[in-house]
Amino acid sequence: MLLKVRDGLSNKITRRSFSKAAVGAAAWLTATWRNVAYAKNVGAAKAPINRQALDTRHNVVQTAFDIKSPLSVGNGEFAFSADVTGLQTFTSEYASGMPLGTMTQWGFHTAPNPQGYSLEKFPLTNLDTGGRQVGYLYYEDKKSPPEWGPAAGYLYANPSRLNLGRVAMVLRGTDGREAQLSDLTEIRQELNLWTGCLVSEFKFSGQPVRVLSTSHPHNDQLAVRITSPLIASGQLCVLLAFPYGSSQFGGDGSEWKHPEAHQTILTRTSKNRADFARRLDSDHYHAALEWSDNGTLSEDGPHRFHLCGGVGSTALEFTIAFAPSAVPANLPETDGVVSAAEAMWADFWTNGAAIDLSESRDPRWRELERRIVLSQYLTRIQSAGSLPPQETGLTCNSWFGKFHLEMHWWHAAHFALWGRHDLLERSLPFYERILPKAQAQAKKQGYEGARWPKCVGPEGDPAPTYLECFLIWQQPHPIAYAELCYRANPGAKILAKYQEIVFETAKFMASFAVWDEKREQYRIGPPLADAAELYFEDHKHQWNPTFEVAYWRWGLETGQSWRQRLRLDRDPKWDHVITHLPPLATRDGLYVAAETATGTFTDPGLNTSHPCLLAPLGILDGAMADPNIMRSTLLRVMQNWDWKNTWGWDYPMMAMTAARVGEGEKAIEALLMSTTKNTYLTNGHNFQMQHVLPLYLPGNGGLLYAAAMMAAGWDGAPKRHAPGFPNDGGWSVRWEGLQVAP
Repeated sequence: MLLKVRDGLSNKITRRSFSKAAVGAAAWLTATWRNVAYAKNVGAAKAPINRQALDTRHNVVQTAFDIKSPLSVGNGEFAFSADVTGLQTFTSEYASGMPLGTMTQWGFHTAPNPQGYSLEKFPLTNLDTGGRQVGYLYYEDKKSPPEWGPAAGYLYANPSRLNLGRVAMVLRGTDGREAQLSDLTEIRQELNLWTGCLVSEFKFSGQPVRVLSTSHPHNDQLAVRITSPLIASGQLCVLLAFPYGSSQFGGDGSEWKHPEAHQTILTRTSKNRADFARRLDSDHYHAALEWSDNGTLSEDGPHRFHLCGGVGSTALEFTIAFAPSAVPANLPETDGVVSAAEAMWADFWTNGAAIDLSESRDPRWRELERRIVLSQYLTRIQSAGSLPPQETGLTCNSWFGKFHLEMHWWHAAHFALWGRHDLLERSLPFYERILPKAQAQAKKQGYEGARWPKCVGPEGDPAPTYLECFLIWQQPHPIAYAELCYRANPGAKILAKYQEIVFETAKFMASFAVWDEKREQYRIGPPLADAAELYFEDHKHQWNPTFEVAYWRWGLETGQSWRQRLRLDRDPKWDHVITHLPPLATRDGLYVAAETATGTFTDPGLNTSHPCLLAPLGILDGAMADPNIMRSTLLRVMQNWDWKNTWGWDYPMMAMTAARVGEGEKAIEALLMSTTKNTYLTNGHNFQMQHVLPLYLPGNGGLLYAAAMMAAGWDGAPKRHAPGFPNDGGWSVRWEGLQVAP
């Protein structure tokens, strides 16, 4: 009977048609059913975890402005980041902290190209590769011919992700002076994680202002409700402004100095609706604004529009939508968007996994749990779209808004362990779409299969750089994604869906390995860039990096497992590579970065960047690693590493290694280490560096993967509860719905 009730509620959740009361009932019944039906997937659960209490105790509450911690609403395809007003009122101030963007997966801009720069025309650099000359898309300022620079710069910067529009408040005092951030008083802003609604309250000029902001769960739409006496006096209006595309590496994706470079065509379709046709060079998109009956829209200069309330009005509501083509004829009202958002978030929080640490005696539980909960929210709105995410998601730009495929694992692999493999699968069609290009690149360089690029835009095209054409650790990733999806949902359907991606990836990996006749072993490289990116000035003399060698074995062995599941014979070439890879490089009883880079712990400046020498027994299953050597290596890293040059995902990587070698306390220390690059801001974002990377979603995703593994375990883990956590009695780890890691 309980199963039937739960199924009925799930159907209602899917249809987004229930009341708020039903949302709460669905949450309770879903959690109860999960514990009954999936007892084997519940860790030390005395009773169902109260999901709503777990999430809402980490609602983000701010009582002062913090330019490093704007708050965002979104759905994976669209996100809107707001300052303390709930809109984008103080963009200049926040630009020096964390910029405020309105971004989508489809919103890119390509600058004019009068010189006709193209990848096909860019000169290749030929390097010896396994005894033959291979051309690489390489450019380095100090080494390449200077005349290559303009083309390389253009190709790297285009296309760039676009800020689709600024939605702000225009606040003026009784003297007509526009408000400054410091003029706001009695600030209270709360992001309700359970509903996805952001409520911002403050006073200006002695009058209260309340703003509700939320995103539609499926469409690129923002709904806003503002209540304040300032609306009636004309001191509060809403600004909608459209920018040109930015050519900057980072920032909010906006350029405001050249209004003549783009077009905004306004069409008033009713007294409460306006449509905007946008054109930027050869790119175009659409926007629409619908507002409550008391509002009036007026133009305020090129690409700028004011929405103001009527005389006597104390409330103003509107919904704004963005689309690559026509916007729907009817937009939902604010209440409709709020209800839809509440339904989506209730579904998200109740149907995924959960970790509750609140019964722990160790005082660190609250901060770790906060990071876990907020990272789930942030990766859901920033990293669960139809494209691999950029490192700064849909908040602001980095690398011109492009995405790094070696980082895709860190962004999204965790979804599969948290019972949400469907969110990982949303971005995997990208690999199917660019497969012909990856196959062509492999063939052009004399390899079989598909060679995946590193940093690309939506079309999957790389650009000439000093590093990217040599990086290889992204190559096995698609096999890892497919395997995670299969483990979460085993069956013929998944095997058929990803078979080609797995096999084409494995074909390249096998053909990339070079046979060394003297040693009777395969060699990985040269040329290559290792995952730590330490030796990028000497690609020609680097080979057998520790992580990549282990990942090559894991990827090919997993590819063979897929062949066997499909009732195919093992590929003899893949087996030959697997059994003839070199051992992982060591020195003085410790693993080191590579066979050609053994000075990790002895040479100045090499104990820095990513400690990827830990990955073979941490991220990976340790098939090539000695646990005792890896434990010693971990302890040396944690004792003597240059933390200022690390990155956010290094800390969960260390935690995974610590968990697998039985060092649970070290795992916690790694996740909560007090360093700049392991800082988690009030809004939950993993901070890295001002202006360049004010947030870093690979850190959030890595944290979630590590936490899931520590709680639910991994293949071959010790047979005890929460095997990756300290076994000292200080931690109470209750979890539901997690999957065991590979």
